[in-house]
Amino acid sequence: MSSVPDGRDVVRTRTEADRLDRPPLLVLDALAAFLDENHIGAGDLDVTPIGEGQSNVTFAVRRGDTRVVVRRGPRPPLPRSTHDMAREARVQQFVAGHGIPVPRILAVCTDESVLGVPFYVMEYLDGLVVTDDIPDVLSAPAARQSTGWALVDLLVRLHRVPVDSPAAQALGRPVGYLSRQVERFGALWGGNTTRDLPVVGRLGTWLASTLPDSQAAAVVHGDYRMGNVMFAPDGTVRALLDWEMATVGDPLADLGYLVATYAEPGRPSSVMELTSATRQPGYPSRGELVQRYAEGSSLDLAALPWYETLALWKAAIFCEAIHTRWLNGERPDDTRFAPALTAGVPRLLELAEASAARLP
Repeated sequence: MSSVPDGRDVVRTRTEADRLDRPPLLVLDALAAFLDENHIGAGDLDVTPIGEGQSNVTFAVRRGDTRVVVRRGPRPPLPRSTHDMAREARVQQFVAGHGIPVPRILAVCTDESVLGVPFYVMEYLDGLVVTDDIPDVLSAPAARQSTGWALVDLLVRLHRVPVDSPAAQALGRPVGYLSRQVERFGALWGGNTTRDLPVVGRLGTWLASTLPDSQAAAVVHGDYRMGNVMFAPDGTVRALLDWEMATVGDPLADLGYLVATYAEPGRPSSVMELTSATRQPGYPSRGELVQRYAEGSSLDLAALPWYETLALWKAAIFCEAIHTRWLNGERPDDTRFAPALTAGVPRLLELAEASAARLP
């Protein structure tokens, strides 16, 4: 079925899967049958993991002359509501209808007997992603600046997508979005940590007591950063990826997250600095990104430090859950990211406090 089954994450048959002490991520004969049902390629499968995501899992699949991408949730047990693959596919289909570049969704599977969790299949796109390294064709100073502007301009476009239709309203409730975020993430901390970090509670109280009024409702990507944008060789955007956290809410949550996690010279780093390349000369600064967004938006950005604080605080809580799972032996193959969270989570909280101190 494939040239790369490893007998652990990727297995050939259901029989092999049943012998394992934890479920695999792909069962190739089951996946092939699903692809057959949906007339997607023919023949054996060749699969390759894509990316280093800490949550949902993505594979490139080649089948004859057909190339697709399969995206599924992580291994259980995890809260089902945070890994709704059918909803993630619907979000992309919705924004695609309003001109936002995303991969085309080919099929969605909600039958958990196939891979153990829901998943979807989308088209494979060739493109370039800026992470710690800069692709050669995007490395000239002018290209660095233009990709930075493209990053912000796409966010402005996303936040202009109308959300007054039933299809948009089915994706999320904008009223009360910020208060729900603070309440939900604050409630997650106690069950996801093994250590005492009182600053989490202090920041949660501060966020709740200084909650800004949302000025607009928009599609919120939830993980908006350079590493989730795929570029063409000419620097134009080919696709916005990883819609796992998308909803309808306050658009400044996206801008706050982008700015809080954006790497630039002279700024302290963190475990959420996932595209360190923007520290290099030629990329716009955080302040320039904010100014560019302001030019394309009618929103008042005075409260942006609050949104940056929210982003860093949420990231600390999310990362602490990963750290605890690693301590419990649930991430045996993670030798870099989770171990770094021992110091990385407190560092995120320090940065969150610094952002809070900047609120006018």
